[in-house]
Amino acid sequence: MPTVTAHPNGTFCWPELYTNDQIGVKRFYTELFGWKVREIPMGPGAVYMVFTLNGADAAACYGKTPEAYAQVLPPSHWMSYVSVADTDSVATTAKAAGGSIVKEPFDVPSTGRMAVLRDPTGAVFSLWEDRGKAGIGVIREPGALYWTELLTPDTERAARFYETVFGWRQQLWPSDDEPAYHLFANGDGMAGGMTPITPEMDVPPVWAVYFHVTDCDRTIEEVRRLGGRLTLAPQTVPTVGTFAFVADPSGAHFGILQPA
Repeated sequence: MPTVTAHPNGTFCWPELYTNDQIGVKRFYTELFGWKVREIPMGPGAVYMVFTLNGADAAACYGKTPEAYAQVLPPSHWMSYVSVADTDSVATTAKAAGGSIVKEPFDVPSTGRMAVLRDPTGAVFSLWEDRGKAGIGVIREPGALYWTELLTPDTERAARFYETVFGWRQQLWPSDDEPAYHLFANGDGMAGGMTPITPEMDVPPVWAVYFHVTDCDRTIEEVRRLGGRLTLAPQTVPTVGTFAFVADPSGAHFGILQPA
């Protein structure tokens, strides 16, 4: 398993969990995915946890939601970071394109520069400018981030926004299924996906993370054993794989995907 040392601009580079139960989710994710934990003190009573997989950074967790996010995100949620060359420039472009700045650009000492944005349809995401830390060191391996997907009520408005901000190109998945599935092309690769929110889904606009699993059904059993719950029953997409959505004990939702 080669370690990832760089993330191209416009790709998702860091999944980060904010939770109201850091102790509980630490047990949940370490047992579910086999992650180890590296703890970084963040001041009195606060710690930043980096989850590692086979020695490489795979995700991270902070024990509370910053006040700046409280009005736009649930108490427990996964945040997705996009790699960029210049956080300030991209944040300015995003605002001009109809997005909003939830948290103005700021430095993370010896690591990077970031900002938190909200797209015009309401989905929140973060920018990450590498100044010493590129992001996760493992991707698309069992237990690691596999895919990132936008759920939005307005796919066309979202597509225009992300094309302006990151240069992504919208492509429809070749299928007769309704509603249609969208892909975001980034250069020669794919940045992520997008699916329209339908009335029966009853979810807010969100960038959802999927983690790679080798057995979807067994992983769901483990989620339940560890205090989580199933929120979307397994579904199989030919040539792609079987996926489901679950929630950890603190209520943070995420996807699991068993590739075909």
